[in-house]
Amino acid sequence: MDKQQNSQWGTRAGFILAAVGSAVGLGNIWRFPYVAYENGGGAFFIPYLFALLTAGIPILIMEFTIGHKYRGSSPLSFFRLAGKKAEWIGWWGVIVAFVISTYYSVIIAWAIKYTGYAFTLKWGQDTKDFLYGDVLNLSEVPGEIGGFVPGVLIPHLFVWAIVFLILFGGVKKGIEFANRIFIPLLTVVFIAIVIRAVTLPGAMIGLQSFFQPDLSKLTNATVWVAAYGHIFFSLSIAFAIMITYSSYLPKKSDVTNNAFITGFANSSFELLAGIGVFAALGFMALQSGLPIDEVVSVGVGLAFVAFPSIINEMPGMNVIFGVLFFLSLTLAGISSLISIVETYIAGIQDKFNISRGKAVFFGVSLSMLFSLIYSTNSGLYFLDTVDYFINNFGVAALGLVEVVAIVWVFKKLDTLQTHADAVSDIRLGAWWRISLRYITPAVLGYMFIDLLRLNIMRLHDSKTGNYEGYTNEFILTAGWSVAVGALVLGIIFMLLKWRKDPQRELYK
Repeated sequence: MDKQQNSQWGTRAGFILAAVGSAVGLGNIWRFPYVAYENGGGAFFIPYLFALLTAGIPILIMEFTIGHKYRGSSPLSFFRLAGKKAEWIGWWGVIVAFVISTYYSVIIAWAIKYTGYAFTLKWGQDTKDFLYGDVLNLSEVPGEIGGFVPGVLIPHLFVWAIVFLILFGGVKKGIEFANRIFIPLLTVVFIAIVIRAVTLPGAMIGLQSFFQPDLSKLTNATVWVAAYGHIFFSLSIAFAIMITYSSYLPKKSDVTNNAFITGFANSSFELLAGIGVFAALGFMALQSGLPIDEVVSVGVGLAFVAFPSIINEMPGMNVIFGVLFFLSLTLAGISSLISIVETYIAGIQDKFNISRGKAVFFGVSLSMLFSLIYSTNSGLYFLDTVDYFINNFGVAALGLVEVVAIVWVFKKLDTLQTHADAVSDIRLGAWWRISLRYITPAVLGYMFIDLLRLNIMRLHDSKTGNYEGYTNEFILTAGWSVAVGALVLGIIFMLLKWRKDPQRELYK
């Protein structure tokens, strides 16, 4: 029996919750508020919305349509779209997803630990030293692996156990069931966080900084590029996830409307996250007597250093706030992680014609094995570098190649539009075609070339002129080799023989 007959969403709501669960991740909470603040505050919402409508949603529609029309994992869908010459793009996306899953899992492990710490505020007053010393036991030199940190390794393995159980349950009884719990719970939890944050003394200081528009920024090209960059990374597009998820849709599915709902739901959560984060940072600024720009941070520093400090100073309900905040990170992380892992589970299943159970066991075991390096004394250094390079030279480059190949090389835009229009209430027009033919490739091309130039220049400038000041050796080992390796492995997997006819009947 064909895999697709066994793997299908139970309801349209189940698919949308899963797609939203994939899009809403850690970046929504700890990246978007900072990007918006740095790029014009309230004024940033103009290029952000423009990027959403000319890149984010058009690519979502394209990927939903590819998955729905060609009924397979990303490699199988690309093979059915244009044969062997396209299959490698699908595998490249699968390998990028594999790499991301290996380090994304350890961040969830930290969030689980901090959820427990929040009950007693165990992190103390020096939250930075607690994270880097007590929790991560970080080595002084990047690349000095040392040994495993048991306090990270144990919850890290627990995360993989959760992922295994959810994915082993299948699409309907595993992924859909989990997201029906996680996404409503995440929404309720984060709304509670925002309500508490906006009632803190100084909250308006933070919100004013977040929303106050700096219209002069709109004349700066880098602000518009930043908007496109964030939309691209935020929506889980261009690394196999949305193609895989949409392949499980029934034959009659409104793919265009689904894309709009997913895109705007993701953006709504980002706005909510920005309000919560900046209200809390405004409180921190008031308590410390520092200007808002000196307390604003991003990424790991915001979540595991700044927020514990904020929680320490809260006049009341700080334990509840802390537990809810780190629980929200855990929920957002797991819902995204299962979608990332599902991409290579589906790819393995299709290529090698094995059962879902075997694919889940092999895929999760392999990714867990590779992820162990992030549970060592040098884990944070590897995570930081791999994340930077796989996002900028994996996801961004892949997105550029995917759009250009589909639109300009394989000339499949009209075919995809015909399919989307046939199953959707909203008909696609010139807006969709112009966005994918011209706007998205131009912006992504500019982004990629500029980043490539910057990072190659860093390698030649000085021994420690690289990203975060890391040495050339560490950047080449943990950065460039991973990004290039993903592409090479994608080509190798493409060369392997299909264990079943990939052109067999799409619908039974």
